[in-house]
Amino acid sequence: MGVVTDIRGRGRSASLVRAQKCRRIGRSGAGNVSLFWRIFSLNAAGLIVAAALLLGPVTVSTPVQPAEALVVAAGLAVLLAANAVVLRVGLAPLQRLGRAMATADLLRPGARAVVAGPAETAELITTYNTMLDRLEAERAAGAARALSAQERERHRIARELHDEVGQTLTAVLLQLKRVADRAPEDLRPEVGQAQEATRAGLDEIRRIARRLRPGVLEELGLASALRSLATEFTTHGLAVRHRIPGDLPALPEEAELVVYRVAQEALTNTARHAGADRAEIRFRRIADGVELVVGDNGKGVGTAAEGAGIGGMRERALLIGADLAVRPGSEGRGTDVRLCIPAGGR
Repeated sequence: MGVVTDIRGRGRSASLVRAQKCRRIGRSGAGNVSLFWRIFSLNAAGLIVAAALLLGPVTVSTPVQPAEALVVAAGLAVLLAANAVVLRVGLAPLQRLGRAMATADLLRPGARAVVAGPAETAELITTYNTMLDRLEAERAAGAARALSAQERERHRIARELHDEVGQTLTAVLLQLKRVADRAPEDLRPEVGQAQEATRAGLDEIRRIARRLRPGVLEELGLASALRSLATEFTTHGLAVRHRIPGDLPALPEEAELVVYRVAQEALTNTARHAGADRAEIRFRRIADGVELVVGDNGKGVGTAAEGAGIGGMRERALLIGADLAVRPGSEGRGTDVRLCIPAGGR
């Protein structure tokens, strides 16, 4: 639950800072003349000028003289143009707000609408930005709770597979060995096949348990866990290389788990959907932290919508303040999943 407490606290503090900033900006814009008074003042000025002209040098005869019609038409055109300009300027912040609302994505946080325009518009944009801060903080806290519960459930299932199913299959193997020793000669091949099938099932159970609970991550560290992951996925026509130096900076436990799970999910997507025969894990130090890249030479993501796997990776990246990008490969082919973790993690 350490992850939950950390993320929740940081999410709320970041939300509070942004909300206070938005309120300060909103208050600074509160002195602007409102859109209502802008339009009212412009219309009133136009009507006053028109009345003054009609009472003064301009008169309207019956029938209307061409010069008089020209003056009235020109005044009307000026008034309409001025109204159009005021409305265009006044409503531009609302249009920007609409675009920001249409493109808002809680999995890609940080984007905010610019607080500008008349007082009512500035207040509306400030309220929207504050609401977005709260939604992002609540989303991060909820994701932290969900992923923490998911990890606990993974550990429980892995332990039951290892302790219960694994021990049962081991007992079956021992019993089959005793049967094979006593079985007639013509039945021994069939008993041997049963032994091989049971042994293969036991190996598969152990492999699933290792993927559910990466013991090598806890025992040997992140670099060894990533190398082991590359070896594990080097099968069924997929060759996975790794470039992982030994002088990487230490990361918090939560960040190491996120890096491992992102690499695991990226390789799983490669094996299932990419149609690739080569993949690579690169983990290196960069100027402001560390970077994980999982690339392949498959068919790429194209225009397909992001699935649950990529969405899950984005959720995990948010927990440690990392940036995750899914892009075409560096050679224009395949896919690169890039995770950038700031120095110190979160």
